[in-house]
Amino acid sequence: MQFGIFSVSDITTDPTTGRTPTEAQRIKDIVTIAKHAEEVGLDVFALGEHHNEPFFSSSPTTTLAYIAAQTSTLQLSTATTLITTNDPVKIAEDFAMLQHLADGRVDLMLGRGNTGPVYPWFGKDIRAGIPLALENYALLHKLWREHVVDWQGKFRTPLQSFTSTPRPLDEIPPFVWHGSIRSPEIAEQAAYYGDGFFANHIFWPASHTQRMVQLYRQRFEHYGHGSADQAVVGLGGQVFMRKNSQDAVKEFRPYFDNAPVYGHGPSLEDFTRETPLTVGSPQQVIDRTLGFRDYVGDYQRQLFLLDHAGLPTKTVLEQLDLLGEEVVPVLRKEFAALKPAHVPDAPTHAALLAKKNAKEEVQA
Repeated sequence: MQFGIFSVSDITTDPTTGRTPTEAQRIKDIVTIAKHAEEVGLDVFALGEHHNEPFFSSSPTTTLAYIAAQTSTLQLSTATTLITTNDPVKIAEDFAMLQHLADGRVDLMLGRGNTGPVYPWFGKDIRAGIPLALENYALLHKLWREHVVDWQGKFRTPLQSFTSTPRPLDEIPPFVWHGSIRSPEIAEQAAYYGDGFFANHIFWPASHTQRMVQLYRQRFEHYGHGSADQAVVGLGGQVFMRKNSQDAVKEFRPYFDNAPVYGHGPSLEDFTRETPLTVGSPQQVIDRTLGFRDYVGDYQRQLFLLDHAGLPTKTVLEQLDLLGEEVVPVLRKEFAALKPAHVPDAPTHAALLAKKNAKEEVQA
C-alpha cells in the first residue's frame, strides 16, 4: 500500500499571525515539503491544479518535473488534473514527457475540479462537465495506446493521422486515477477502463464514500477486470497531530475555524465526528485510518492533506516527521497483514513494465 500527501496549493493567511506567504515562497515551500515527504519514507506526493486565487498550482507538471529532478523514489501524481478544461492532447504530451524525465515515477488523477468559473476561462460550458470528462478521457486513453490516431468528437477539433509525442515510456501509459467526491458517472468511468478510483474522502461522511467505492468495485467486476475486491482504490484524508491530542486540538482550532473551505461552518468537533478529519495523537490517526478499511475494503493508496488553511511550513514538516516516524510504519504493517494475497498492490511503472514483459514472453 502506498502512503503519501497531497496539496491543493492554497495560499492562505495564517490566522494566528496574520502573515500571508507570497506566491514565490509558497511555491518554494511546496518543493521543500515534497522532498521531505521522500526523506521521511512516504511513497507519493500529489499536487492539485487550479487557475484562480488563492491557489498557485496552474501547471502541476512543471512543478512535479522540478521535484522529480531532486528526488529518487517519490511517486509523483496530481490531485487533480482537469480533464474537462485541458486539451487531452496536451495532457497526453505533458505527462508522457514528465514520465520520461522522472524515470516512470508518474501517475495522475483526473477530475473536474471545484471551481465553476474555470470552464468559460478555457472556452467550456460547465453544464457539459460530465460529457466533457467522458469524451476527453476517451481521447486521452486512445492517444497513449495508439501510435496514429484519427478522432472526431463533440468538444474539440478532429484529429487526422495524429501521433502524440513523446510516446509513453516503454509504451506504458501513466496509470490513471479518476477522482471524485460525488459523481457516480466518474466511478463508472474508472470501472469501465479498469483504472483506479480515488475518493476524495474529505468533506463527506463515511457512508457516502462507502457507496461510491462500492459502486466502482461492482462495476469494475461487471466489466471483467477482476473481482470487486481487486479494484484499485485510493482515499484522501486530513490529519493534524501532536504527541498529546489536546495540544493538537488547541493548535489546529484557529486554522480550522478560519479555513477557506470549511471555516465559519460546523465546529471542529462536529467535523471530525462526521468526516474523516482526524485531529489528535499519532495513535488516534492510526486507529482512524485503519478503520477506513472497514467500509471501503482493502485499498491501494492513502494520501493525507497537511499543508492547507495557512499552516506554517515548519508545522507541515513536523507533521511529516510524525507521519513518517510514528504513523506510516504501523499502518504499513497492519494493512499488509490484513490484505489477502489476491488483492493487487498500487500500480507502478516498474510493476506494469514487468507485467507487459511477462505477457510478451508468453506470447513469444
